[in-house]
Amino acid sequence: MKTYFSILLLFVFCWAGAQDTETLEGAEKVWTLEACLAYAVENNITVKDALFTKESADVTYSQSKTSRLPSLSGSASQSFTNGQSIDPITSDYVNSQIHSTSLGLNTSVTLFQGSQLNNTIKQNKLLVDQNSFYVEEAKNNVVLSVTEAYLQALYAKEGILIAQKNLEASAKEAATAKARLDAGSIAMQDYTDALSQEATNRYNVIDAKNNYATYILTLKQLLELSPLEEFDVVTPETDNYEPELLPQKLSVYETALGYLPEFQAAKLGVEVSEKDLDIAKGDYLPTLSLSGSVGSGYTSTQDLTFQDQLNVNFNQRVGLSLSIPIFNGNQTKAAVQKAKIAIEQSQLQQQTVQKEIYQKIETAYQNALSSQEQLSAAKTASDAAEESYKLAQKKYDLGALNTTDLVVSQNTYTNAQQNYLQAKYLNILYTQLLNFYQGQEIKL
Repeated sequence: MKTYFSILLLFVFCWAGAQDTETLEGAEKVWTLEACLAYAVENNITVKDALFTKESADVTYSQSKTSRLPSLSGSASQSFTNGQSIDPITSDYVNSQIHSTSLGLNTSVTLFQGSQLNNTIKQNKLLVDQNSFYVEEAKNNVVLSVTEAYLQALYAKEGILIAQKNLEASAKEAATAKARLDAGSIAMQDYTDALSQEATNRYNVIDAKNNYATYILTLKQLLELSPLEEFDVVTPETDNYEPELLPQKLSVYETALGYLPEFQAAKLGVEVSEKDLDIAKGDYLPTLSLSGSVGSGYTSTQDLTFQDQLNVNFNQRVGLSLSIPIFNGNQTKAAVQKAKIAIEQSQLQQQTVQKEIYQKIETAYQNALSSQEQLSAAKTASDAAEESYKLAQKKYDLGALNTTDLVVSQNTYTNAQQNYLQAKYLNILYTQLLNFYQGQEIKL
């Protein structure tokens, strides 16, 4: 009996644990905006691609630093010669078969090359820093895209609730109309109008759900989630939403120039082009190199053992070489001119990025400002339309209003609700954009 009781307890605990796990998994399917942003930054393909590009720049920078070190290579050769020839080891003229072995080590190092090595290292460091900003830019773009998609999903989700409430109301009105038609108090047209409105609202529910599913799919793609994965968004409390006080536009712009990575990357682009000019000018200057080698060998023309010949034929060499450019078909001159043009182009690119940033801030500011005004007007219109619709429903219940006028009142109220929702979420979006351009985190 005790055994059966223990098994029963174990089953109950396991079942409870399974229920808790299922509840936990269900909770994980509902995503907050903050969770979406964090997940997207870690998993988005565009961000990962930018990270790979930055890692490649790191490798190039590390390799360029080691280019200052000497090169070292070893050599070994085995040859057979027949007839009159020069012995490759003793350099004597002989007329016989020769078996020879040559061994050697060679090294060289560039002592001076017009500072091109140093300038290349500095340029590669700038490219590493620039690619770090490109990574941040990719993350920012994903954050903005996720935020927009999330708010669109919230808008569509609230649209479903509005459509469902309208469907419930129109279903009751259609039932009332049917009762009145059976009682002979209204004409068939009033009843068919009520049925038509119910069917229209049912279609609107389906359409609202499809819109929500579309925005959810967009959000999943930004998060690199499977389309088949269960996903829902957390609806924040926005019933008593009040718009924030907007910051000064010029203040946002000045802060953005010091914060946004695309502008910092553009500034570094000018410095990278300037290093290209320094590297190109280095071809006008001489190149000084130091080289050295050690070697030995064996030849069958000597009556010594292999080991003895390696000791006897051991040699060392050290040398300096100086290369002075005189004329190379104006290649260096052309490279210098192209580098100067590239500097001007990078400066233009910096100005373009600066203008684009101002345009984004100007657009966000104007949209935030207009959405505030629209929000106030839409709220007033929605409240008034709600009261009108409630009065129309009471009149309809008392038989003092026909179905057509009731449908018009309901549609007016629905449109007012949609306008209010749109103005609310647009204001949230553009207000968050202005905060983002000032280096603040996006949150609802």
